[in-house]
Amino acid sequence: MSSSNLAVTAEGLRKRYGDKYALDGFDLTVPKGTVCGLLGPNGAGKTTAVRILATLLRFDEGRAVVAGHDVGREPAEVRHRIGLVGQNAAVDEVLSGYQNLVMFGRLYHLGAREAKARATAMLQQFRLTDTGSKPVKAYSGGMRRRLDLAASMILAPTVLFLDEPTVGLDPRSRNEVWQSVRDLVGAGTTVLLTTQYLDEADQLASQINVIDTGRVIAEGSPSQLKSLIGGDRIEFVVHDTAQLDAAARATARMGTTEPVVDTDRRQVSVQVSDKATALPEAVRLLDEAGIAIDDLALRRPTLDEVFLHLTGQHAERDEDSGQAKTGQEVSA
Repeated sequence: MSSSNLAVTAEGLRKRYGDKYALDGFDLTVPKGTVCGLLGPNGAGKTTAVRILATLLRFDEGRAVVAGHDVGREPAEVRHRIGLVGQNAAVDEVLSGYQNLVMFGRLYHLGAREAKARATAMLQQFRLTDTGSKPVKAYSGGMRRRLDLAASMILAPTVLFLDEPTVGLDPRSRNEVWQSVRDLVGAGTTVLLTTQYLDEADQLASQINVIDTGRVIAEGSPSQLKSLIGGDRIEFVVHDTAQLDAAARATARMGTTEPVVDTDRRQVSVQVSDKATALPEAVRLLDEAGIAIDDLALRRPTLDEVFLHLTGQHAERDEDSGQAKTGQEVSA
């Protein structure tokens, strides 16, 4: 892909703390107008990579270009073209949404009239017009995060860094933030997303880079990464445990690999190549074999399973939402 079509590139980035590398040959390419998800376990280097690309941290080796400017040689030019939304809200709870956005505009050296115009436009773009005059302390979690996004877009950056944008939000608020991100990308903004929630990356990212031990170990679309551990599977639960082996034999010919039997769950899993015909075929074969089932479903591999396959670690579970996450990174 031509460099003119790329919003972010990193080549061989290294960052060392003492005798340990937080980044050790980190490479990344992000096409313009897309969402790139950066996933990895604690200490993998996600936050270090984002801080370097956002000019908040110097790197020791390598090269990075963001929005057409060299991060090492032109950090000021990069800063004029990026936005950054961290895990914690950066807005003032006493001020109204409108007042916050005007303040951010002035901090970005906009004139008073232009700052007010941008504040009004951002409230409309992020569906906050009806609440723009209310103090932020009266906002819901989702509204605060949307206001954070609005503040980061005051200068209409071409690249937006989102670091755990929906941590602690309820499902409705998360969906509101997701829609705001989709709207931004639809308008041409490029987003680099680090997230705890694997379903969030699945929903938003057209490209996912899995990072471990300071380097990217896998990249591709969610579908491409899922294909690393196999295709679609038929899973069914037999009514009688004694029929498990017979059920596996009956459905073996429709699978691309040997059926997997889970005795404790009374479950048989069969990998299939044609999901369109797999369900009716499974029903027919089991019925001909006289096997009663309690449940039958077609499912794809999840990003959680991909994460385990690539890193050797399960994605953690968020205690409040029950959603899969990679774990919040607090260092490196």
